Amino acid sequence: MVNFEELYKTYWQKIFRLCMGYVNDADIAKDMAQETFIIVWEQLPKFRNESSISTWIFRIATNNCLRQIEKQKRFPKSEMPINLEEEKPESQEPQIQFLYQCISELPEMDRVIISLELENIKQAEIANIVGLSDANIRVRIHRIKEKLTQKFASHEY
Repeated sequence: MVNFEELYKTYWQKIFRLCMGYVNDADIAKDMAQETFIIVWEQLPKFRNESSISTWIFRIATNNCLRQIEKQKRFPKSEMPINLEEEKPESQEPQIQFLYQCISELPEMDRVIISLELENIKQAEIANIVGLSDANIRVRIHRIKEKLTQKFASHEY
């Protein structure tokens, strides 16, 4: 049996950063990471070892993030029932803030892929999480990195 506490300690920061790549807002990202771990806690007894535990957790986090994006599409910021204006944590370096901003502007699937890549998830595992081929993942990561490099170059970082 897998120990939830160990999973939480091992994956919290990675899942938080993944969520930051989607929403570029530390408070929302923390909430999304917490929601992910609530689901992991609830579903852990049903985990069947059909994939690695990390793939399973990242898949839950990715689905959770995609649901959040759908909510934001249905309720744009001006219509949200609560204020979800972006707040940048002061402790973050400007380059890191800019990176999260750039990632949050990418198409949904690209956000998933690059966020997982930044967490040093193997490309084969990323392919498994998102349901694309290894070759497709390699090409997409290369193109995403080119886009981000161009944005950084034009922003003088």
